[in-house]
Amino acid sequence: MALVKSKQRVADHGEVFTPPWMVEAMLNLVKGETDRIDSRFLEPACGSGNFLIQILRRKLAAVELKYGKSEFEKRHFALHGLMCIYGVELLPDNIAECRDNLLEIFAEYLRLDEADDLYRVASYVLSQNLVHGDALTMLDSSKQPITFAEWGYLGKGKFQRRDFRFDVLTHSSAFSAEDSLFAHLGKHEIFTPTKIYPAMTVGELAVGAAT
Repeated sequence: MALVKSKQRVADHGEVFTPPWMVEAMLNLVKGETDRIDSRFLEPACGSGNFLIQILRRKLAAVELKYGKSEFEKRHFALHGLMCIYGVELLPDNIAECRDNLLEIFAEYLRLDEADDLYRVASYVLSQNLVHGDALTMLDSSKQPITFAEWGYLGKGKFQRRDFRFDVLTHSSAFSAEDSLFAHLGKHEIFTPTKIYPAMTVGELAVGAAT
């Protein structure tokens, strides 16, 4: 794998891709989290997905270990694992490649084709979770505040989405610091979703994704 697409991109954007051995070594430092299906990861300069690809592979391995004997559970927990992966990328070709890479791995694991509702939902989730924008300014490519969807699996095939603004989420650490004026407050008392959606099945999410 090439670590540089072009010298011009390095000069303009500082774009250099992390080699696979380093990705694995870094993820091994937080192995307990990468092996959890529901742990959330955000890569603020995700490129074409070097880190996110390996995080997804580890999550799917955890799904297979725990739910591999149940097709229903495997499909739904695999989707939830995908839902817990987030990224921001400045360059449009990179973010498109990143979405394609993760979708391909997910579809291959579950043997999905493009007509499957789960395939369509996964594609939609990636379009929401992997954002074309700038993590430094916290604005998307349309110069609007980046918003991330928090996807929760409620069990029995139902998921719920809540939307949060990235800039608000990043400020939460300041409020929870021990010496902060607001340290005694729970985060839920300060930070609320910008939108809450009703619980939906994969079929219902697929219909919503198509509109």
